[in-house]
This record gives sequence, structure tokens and C-alpha cells, in this order.
Amino acid sequence: MTPEHLVNADFVYLLAGISLLLAVVLPYALSSAALSAPVVLLGLGVLAGLLPLPPEVLLTPAGDRAFIEHLTEFTVIVSLMGVGLALDRPLSLRSWASWRRWGTTWRLLLLAMPLSIAATAWLGWWVLGLAPASALLLGAVLAPTDPVLASDVQVAGPTTDDGDEDTVDERDEVRFALTSEAGLNDALAFPFVYLAILAVSAESALDGGVTWFAWDLVGRIAVGGVIGVLTGWALARAAFRSRVRSVRTAETGEPLLVLAAVLLSYGIAEVAQGYGFLAVFACAMTLRSMDRTADYHAVMHGVVERLERLLTLVVLLLLGVAISGGLLTSLSWRGALLGVGLVLLVRPLTSWLALRVGSRPRDRVGDHHLTPRERWVTAFFGIRGIGSIYYLAYATGQEDFAGADTVWSTVAFVIAVSVVVHGVSATPAMAWLEGRREHQT
Repeated sequence: MTPEHLVNADFVYLLAGISLLLAVVLPYALSSAALSAPVVLLGLGVLAGLLPLPPEVLLTPAGDRAFIEHLTEFTVIVSLMGVGLALDRPLSLRSWASWRRWGTTWRLLLLAMPLSIAATAWLGWWVLGLAPASALLLGAVLAPTDPVLASDVQVAGPTTDDGDEDTVDERDEVRFALTSEAGLNDALAFPFVYLAILAVSAESALDGGVTWFAWDLVGRIAVGGVIGVLTGWALARAAFRSRVRSVRTAETGEPLLVLAAVLLSYGIAEVAQGYGFLAVFACAMTLRSMDRTADYHAVMHGVVERLERLLTLVVLLLLGVAISGGLLTSLSWRGALLGVGLVLLVRPLTSWLALRVGSRPRDRVGDHHLTPRERWVTAFFGIRGIGSIYYLAYATGQEDFAGADTVWSTVAFVIAVSVVVHGVSATPAMAWLEGRREHQT
């Protein structure tokens, strides 16, 4: 190894060490401040990108697409496991009442997300002049809210209080809605990414449309969901009820079972051509359903949370470096205006409409009453982030999209705007809602 390479490696180690230290300290130092750790880490990456860094640190979508895809892919699946373990509200496939208690989530997924995809795609075509397939890709990759960067507005983790299983629940409908939405819409955005890939090579709207609907929209979701439930059930039975004590990891307290659950559920689903993101979330929910009062759930969640924090650190730093290193080169003023509009208008309006349609002032949306203020906060915090990077890296590796550089620049800008806007507003917004609840009680 040449001295130059040694210097570059030492610099990378130094930068990583400083950043990791910040990742450890910042979440606690900023816990009561109107500023989130992702904002600081992204800003650090932007500043680092202005330094004379070695070329291998400056990732580009063209040269490092595969690495970007797999890094963000792993980050998302780890986060999805954490989200599934954090949710206390049961979802029983055999109970209609259980499904109704998730009513807020279904509105955001089945109404808000398609509306957001359609609106973003239309704006991408009309404002940016993207080809239809590229515009659809823009809408699809920016559709899912991010389970990685939304920790400030999500439930904190699994509760293990003693009591009846059905009473273990989140009392904050806003946090529950945003957490459960982020856990599911990463998988449910995939059919629209596949539709954009199909649109590149399709000669007409009918080419492959039936296959897309039957397999990409319905089949893959079913496969991913079933595999996730079965994998979670098998692991939960082994961890909590195995006749072999060494296998009952809930008693031994071995937390690494959670990483095995992540990789097994995702790997099996992907091999079976199902949606691995959905499988991981379903696996986590199934694991969580076994003995909800066990402290083991909190132990597993703690491991996932720390790994997620480390991976988020790496991705945000690399994104910040890429932003100041030229990732926004293809961003026009129209793209910037569109990006701000997506964060401040498209997501809030489509989600507000989805939560408002069919509801009356005295109706209970989900399990708890969602007040008008809570409805607006839920609609506003549609944080875009690492999942969008993964989808874009995956899609551009499958097909050549016209205007791909413009899409990359726009997506990176939207993520940066979302990280800053939502990162600054999350703490005061949630404190405001909690203060209103305490005042009303």
C-alpha cells in the first residue's frame, strides 16, 4: 500500500471516529432541543464534502450505484425490524376490530400514498419535463415515509408493562400512525417502482400490465407478508417456548436473534420473489405478538436501534458529502421549487385529505380520536429519506431512465429539505401536541 493510500485511509478513520462520537452524544444532547441528530450529521457531511477528501469517499450514483443500493437496503431492513418491534398495538389477521384500530394507517397507505405518487409524477412531468417513466419513478421513490429518520415522531420502543395483551397500546395516535405508516409503505411503494421500470420498455400501457397487477402488486405483497409471519412465528416459538433451554433465547437474553430475524425473513422473501421489506416488518410484528410483556422485546429493540443509528450515521454523512461534492449539479430552480412543494404541500395535503375523507368530527379514526390538530401534524410529518435512495439506486440499476441525473438531484434535495424542515420542527410540534393533551385532561 502506498503512503498516499495510507494517508487517505487514516483520514477516513479519523472522520468516521469523530462522526461516530457525535452519533453517540448528539441524540442525548439534542433530546430537548428543536434540532435533530440527522440535521447535524447531514450538515457535517456537507461541510466534510467541501474539504479535499480522497476520491473514494465521494460516492456517485453512476460509479457507486451498487454500493449505495446495498448500504441503504440494509439500513432500511434493520430499521423496519426496529419499527415492528416498537409497535405495541396488536394486528390480528382474524380480528376485524384489530384491523379497525389501524384505521389511520390504512388511510395513509391506501389513499394518501397513491395520491402522493400521482401528484409527484404529474409535477415531475409538467414542471421538470421528465419522461413519463422517469416522472413515475420520481413519484414512486418519494412515496414512502422513512422509518430511519423519523424516530423523533415515532413511538419510542416496546412497552412491557404487565396487563392484558389487548390493553398494551400506544396512547399517542400521531406517533402510532407515523410509525406504522413508515413500517408498511416502504414495501407498498415497490409495485410502483416496478411499474416505472416496466414503463421504460413498454410500448403501450397494456404491455405487462396484467402481470404487473397480478404479481408485482398482489402476488409479491402476499408472498412477503406470509413469509414474514411464518418466519416470525417460528423464531418466536423457538425463543419463548422451545423445549431446549439453549434455544429459548428469551430466557438466556441473547439479543442477536433479532439480527438473524432480519436476515432470515428478508433473505427468504427475496429468494421467493416476494417483498423483503414487508417480510421483515411482518416478522417483527409477529415476534412482538409473542408474550408482549417480556423484557426480551426491549432487549432486541435496543440492539436494532443502536445498529440503525450507526448505519444512519454512515448514510447521512455520505449523502452530505455527495451533496456538496456535486450530487445537486443537475438540480434546476424548478427542481428546487418542486422539492420544497413536495415536502410542504403535496404530502401534507394528500395525507390530510386521506385522513379527512369519510370521517366526521366525532368519529374515532383508528383506536383513538384524532383531533384536527393531530390530523395536520400527522399529515405534515411525511419524512423522506434513506428508503428513497434505495429505490432510486435499485431502479436505475434495472433500466436506463431518461433524465436520471435530474431525478437523483431532485430526490437528494427533497431528502435534505425533509431532514432539515422535519428535524427542526419535530420536537416543538410533538411537545405542542402533548401540551394540548395535558391541558385538555
